Amino acid sequence: MNAVLIIDKPAGLTSHDVVNRVRRILNERSVGHLGTLDPMATGVLPIVIGNFTRLAQFYVSSEKTYEGTVRFGFCTDTYDAEGEPTSEIKDVHLDPNQLESAVAKFRGVIDQEPPPFSAKKIKGVPAYKLARKQKDVHLNPVQVEIKELQVLGVDVDRMRFRARVTSGTYMRSVAHDLGKALGCGAHLETLRRTAVAEFTIAEAHTLDELSEAAAGNSDISQAFNESSREAAKEYSPRRKPWVAGEFGEAPEGRKNTLIAAVPEIISVEEPQLLLELTIHPRKLLPQMPCVTADEPTAARIRAGRPVNLPDLSRARQVKVFANQRELIAIATRVAGTLFHAKIVLHGS
Repeated sequence: MNAVLIIDKPAGLTSHDVVNRVRRILNERSVGHLGTLDPMATGVLPIVIGNFTRLAQFYVSSEKTYEGTVRFGFCTDTYDAEGEPTSEIKDVHLDPNQLESAVAKFRGVIDQEPPPFSAKKIKGVPAYKLARKQKDVHLNPVQVEIKELQVLGVDVDRMRFRARVTSGTYMRSVAHDLGKALGCGAHLETLRRTAVAEFTIAEAHTLDELSEAAAGNSDISQAFNESSREAAKEYSPRRKPWVAGEFGEAPEGRKNTLIAAVPEIISVEEPQLLLELTIHPRKLLPQMPCVTADEPTAARIRAGRPVNLPDLSRARQVKVFANQRELIAIATRVAGTLFHAKIVLHGS
């Protein structure tokens, strides 16, 4: 199965936990994700399956959108609600004007120090492993861009916000640094990711929905195949039937076998329950034009050979399809209309 699936990650699971569950549900070994979410956070977690795991390289710098809550009054060691308080708890009544003035300083390109409890490495060791051992963790600031940081509401000591940020931005650090700026301490209380690149929360499905679809697809497929086998025994006991899945006109030498005798069975297509939960491949990487290759050209691309493609744009890279849905490669322009496959997603 080659697909992109958007999971609405529940709180309490790591991104790796979700990947493992998807592996078990789909019985697929090759599964990955396009951007880690903290265990506390919920929302959009794009999952790539099969050969589509090769698409991850195009999403390394994806923009992300969040909604959440910052609680003011004390800091925590993890910069979020799961950590232990590291400062005295204060009573805070936020002033909207003062808060907006502080928030404004975080918009745009800023230098941000990652949280000590993070996957950033220090001499090859993840920072969180050192932090758990209560060792001093000093991470160098990195440049990030906060394209949008909007205050949605203020309630005594809490601020609801929406943020749109570049890859590598820690909203936990934004909360922590806001508390420092106001002199009262703060931490990230809740966080929900609503978008990653072109993927939105409206396209997300829960793990339970995925499990139900996988189970339903398996049950109906089994029933379909059993019905086909029974029909074959009844109507074509001495000849190999026109087997389930081979739709359309039967070959001349196999007339009046199963396809002719029991059309009501053969006409029923196996349900695509799982397919309905996945993102249509033509919606992936919208910055790249789609090109549909004819059969000889598709064969050359699958073999890793350069091909001439319709010059629909001057884009450096294009998505190459063998039909409406089968994405077979991402091709890079060599010169003029000559392209070479950067990655091949569907073999012959």
